[in-house]
Amino acid sequence: MSNAVDTRPVNLNAFAELAPDAPVFMINLLKFNDGEGRDRYQQYGREVQPHLERVGAVIRYAGTGPVNVIGDGQHPWWDALLVVEYPTPQAFVDMVSDAGYQAVHEHRAAALVQGDLVATSQWVVG
Repeated sequence: MSNAVDTRPVNLNAFAELAPDAPVFMINLLKFNDGEGRDRYQQYGREVQPHLERVGAVIRYAGTGPVNVIGDGQHPWWDALLVVEYPTPQAFVDMVSDAGYQAVHEHRAAALVQGDLVATSQWVVG
């Protein structure tokens, strides 16, 4: 998977630490480019939807306007947070490896100064 947003490595092998047959929640921390960054990400969101549906993924949360309640500074470094649930880690890998998705990914790359992506498994608290 290419990542034009930054030069940090993409580590799909990290999924080996998660259960292969359980949902994975991808946490997207998004810092938009000035100007048209937010609009380009909206375009990416519209065009990625069929790819998400194809692998059974669902957007669980999208939020903007973050302010720190506990943390350094008034605002975190990111502008928006997006949580996407995939039925399995392999479903995510299948989506991002698809040539059709790669064509759509250019909008995400153009939209962001930085886009951190963290894979998590569900945790029951209490």
